[in-house]
Amino acid sequence: MTVNGKLSTVNLRAIEPEDLDLLYRIENDVRLWNVGTSNVPYSRYVLHDYVANVTNDIYADRQVRMMIDNAEGQTVGIVDLVNFDPANRRAEISLVILNDCRRQGYATATIHQIHDYARRILHLHQLYVCIDERNEASLSLFRKEGYISSVRIPDWLFDGEHYHAALLFQHVL
Repeated sequence: MTVNGKLSTVNLRAIEPEDLDLLYRIENDVRLWNVGTSNVPYSRYVLHDYVANVTNDIYADRQVRMMIDNAEGQTVGIVDLVNFDPANRRAEISLVILNDCRRQGYATATIHQIHDYARRILHLHQLYVCIDERNEASLSLFRKEGYISSVRIPDWLFDGEHYHAALLFQHVL
């Protein structure tokens, strides 16, 4: 994606101890709980322990989490590959771009990089994502990147008051 005529660039990197404050902010942002499967707060201690002990080995952890930095080195989000299934060579993608960094092409650039990483390094066959059917921005993004909606799951996500349907998208790498 281009912004002001320039292609957005991102660098995916491992989580560092210096990322703890940002990780704490993202994991405890109640607005994000309605678009994902996490709906509990995390303490700094739990997140510190996670950062200190994560191996970044998708086979050991069954997930890999990477920070997203822009070309200037500013962290703009987090991308995860979770629910790793080595037998079927697939994983679920989770992507969060910070509010003030949205609509600048970072999500698109991240998806391109995570596809390359999943295909060339992890040798995955496919990625999938489960999106609230009301989340137009995410639906548009993943459709634009070639994800195909394969299933509508009624009453899949609960926002504390109501259940909402989700759409399962998959992308063959």
